[in-house]
Amino acid sequence: MQATAGELSRKANRDTTKYEALEVGHAMADDIDVHLRESIEKHRNIIDENEFCVVMIIAKDPLIPNLIRRKFYCWPYLPKPRPNQAVFLYNKALDRITKRLWALPSDMVMAELAGTSIVVHKRYETMQAWSVAFFKGTFWEFVRHDQNIDMLSEHEYFLKHREELIKAGCKIPDRNFTEAFDFSKIKIDKIVDTQQAV
Repeated sequence: MQATAGELSRKANRDTTKYEALEVGHAMADDIDVHLRESIEKHRNIIDENEFCVVMIIAKDPLIPNLIRRKFYCWPYLPKPRPNQAVFLYNKALDRITKRLWALPSDMVMAELAGTSIVVHKRYETMQAWSVAFFKGTFWEFVRHDQNIDMLSEHEYFLKHREELIKAGCKIPDRNFTEAFDFSKIKIDKIVDTQQAV
C-alpha cells in the first residue's frame, strides 16, 4: 500500500538528516525526461503544430508546506514566463526535444539575479539574462533572439487564430460579464494532521 502525501510529509518532518542542496536537486531531476515524454505523448496528436512547448512547473502545495509538486504540460505557443518554470521546444518531425528555451528559478532568486550590481558565476549568466528580461518586460524578444526561434506567445497565437477559434465555437467573453465565485460552496468536514491552519 502506497503512503499518502500527508504521511510522507510527516515522515519528512521527523527526518533530521542533513541533505546537500545539489544532491536534492539531482534527485528531483532524475526522472524529468520520463515525465516530459509522457506529456509529449499525451499532446502529440492534440496539438496541430510541428513544434510545441513542453513545460515543467515546480509548485508548492497550499495545504502541505513541505510538499513540492512537478507539473508537466504542453502548449502550441510560448507560455507566459513564471518563477520555477522550465520550457522545452519539441519537434514532431524529429520526435525529440530540440531546445531548452528557458529555466527560471524561484521568484526570490530571479529578483536577486536581476539586480543591477550582482556579478554571477558563468553557469548562471543565462539564468540572470532571463531574469533581467523578465523584469524588464522584454522576455519574448530575448528568448526569440537567444534561441533563434519565431514562435508566438499565447496572446499573439490567439490573435493569429482568432477567426478559427470563433468558428470552432469559442466565444469572445463579454467584458462586463463576470461570474463571482460562490464561497458558500466550500466546506471542510474535518482537518487531519495539519501543521499549520490555512
